[in-house]
Amino acid sequence: MAVVRRKTAPKKRTPEGDAPTFDLAYYRRYYLDPETRVDHASHHALLASGVVHMIEYLGQSLRKVLDVGAGIGRWGTWLRKHRPDVSVLSTEMDPDVCARYGHEQHDISRWRAPASERFDLVICQGVLPYLDDAQAEKAIKNLAAMSRGFFYLEAITRHDLESVCDLKRTDARVHRRTGAWYRQRLAPHYRELGAGLFYARRGHLEFYELESRP
Repeated sequence: MAVVRRKTAPKKRTPEGDAPTFDLAYYRRYYLDPETRVDHASHHALLASGVVHMIEYLGQSLRKVLDVGAGIGRWGTWLRKHRPDVSVLSTEMDPDVCARYGHEQHDISRWRAPASERFDLVICQGVLPYLDDAQAEKAIKNLAAMSRGFFYLEAITRHDLESVCDLKRTDARVHRRTGAWYRQRLAPHYRELGAGLFYARRGHLEFYELESRP
């Protein structure tokens, strides 16, 4: 998702406008062009490093990772460099983006991997807010079905758009849901650990009381 945190006082909210098309032009604008991008590779690498190291600290060895809505493939790039033994499956919607960055073409609201395919880490960064309610609910169920361990989620909420996001660079053409909406639908499948990290309820790891919500 094209989102950046505010560093200045809140600005007037922009209209949502037309629904975005996640093609090469979208990713060029929000992820590659220095004038308009919301993040850069070195900063995203800090996120990937932090998530993976926390997972390993908590006791999970990564063997298989699923990155849904992988964009220009920064998670995969980091994993191939720093965890070369990890198998990464990445997905996107646009065929040209898939061809350019090596993703499989799937719609997460309609697709889930075969029952034999389960992942130690599922990544869903900036996808769910673009889906309508019915699609997002189906996507959460599909993501949960493929999780046998950790889940990293980034999904900006109504509060984020009104109080946190820098709307000069953030793509605000999303469904403006509350955090409670997401938590209610995630709760049957995951325990929330914080900072966007969740753990599948079917998983075998145990956590200290203050490390997770019930």
